[in-house]
Amino acid sequence: MKKSSSISIVVALAASAMLLAGCSTGGASGGSTTAQRACVILPDSASSPRWENGDRPALEKAFTDAGFTADIQNAQGDTNKYATIADQELTKGCGVMILVDYNGAAVAVTQKAQKQGIPVIAYDRPITTGPAATPSMLANYYVSFDNEKVGELEGQSIVDGLKAENKDPATAVVVYMGGDPADGNAKLFHDGAVKVMSAAGIKPAAEPTGVWDGDKSATNFEQALTSLGGKVDAVWVANDTNAAGVITVLDKNGLTVPVSGQDASTAGLQNVLLGKQTGTVYKPFKEEADAASKLAIQLLKGKKPSESNSLYGKPFIAVTPINVTADKVETVVTAGDAKASDICTADVAAACAKYGVK
Repeated sequence: MKKSSSISIVVALAASAMLLAGCSTGGASGGSTTAQRACVILPDSASSPRWENGDRPALEKAFTDAGFTADIQNAQGDTNKYATIADQELTKGCGVMILVDYNGAAVAVTQKAQKQGIPVIAYDRPITTGPAATPSMLANYYVSFDNEKVGELEGQSIVDGLKAENKDPATAVVVYMGGDPADGNAKLFHDGAVKVMSAAGIKPAAEPTGVWDGDKSATNFEQALTSLGGKVDAVWVANDTNAAGVITVLDKNGLTVPVSGQDASTAGLQNVLLGKQTGTVYKPFKEEADAASKLAIQLLKGKKPSESNSLYGKPFIAVTPINVTADKVETVVTAGDAKASDICTADVAAACAKYGVK
């Protein structure tokens, strides 16, 4: 009898230990509470308004509708905060992590998560290791826009803008204002734009070090403009926030030239309507968030997604970007990714009426 009792106690203790282990893991244990949680880290609020205004609510809704919880945090442009958020999320437990890299901070986080058996989705920006020329994707999956295509659309916007002004692209004075080189997407934007612009004969007259900061971009461009004696025919700019900084300098100098951008931000759309920005590449982030959340939900359910496309050696889900000129601004409003009331302020009202933005 004593022997039987002892065995029962041992079995009970073992079962309790297994139960506790199942509840504490953030891995693929479908029955655990933490396996139902998606952990998301956004990069900042400065590089683009999309992260808080678009991606956060879209991701949150997708997980909630599917019956899962989502812990979505923003590193606010701080790599140390990024690491702290990750540690906190991993301690609480994650079934999957969706990471938007910020200056390489996602690399260590990805490695920590994978050691715990947690799959990582690189969202919008790649999480890579190895040499810049031949990077290797560290995350398990990559969901983003076709970012080289984004650059190609920007480059074409500059070529078309120059031709509309009857300027020969081969002799035009064009300044290149790229994004932060620490962001893997910045290279893709640059490569795509250069591919198109160089084919048209464009060569950079000046190319300051890239940043994701409107104020710094304005300062860098002003210095470049001064070095060129105030002469510029076009400015390739990687996104709307930086373009806004460039445009403040152009305005100050009484210049209006073709300027590219991306994100279809409110300020970017206003500048497009006012003719200060040739176009903005619209990336329907709801589609990107939808693609990422669908993938994450499959993983949370214990399924192994199959994806035929690959980039950097890992499964890649690409979303198609769209170039938006003044006559297409209303399409962004109709899609619900911008509000006419925000765009059509007093100084933009006439342009909104002209192009049917309402």
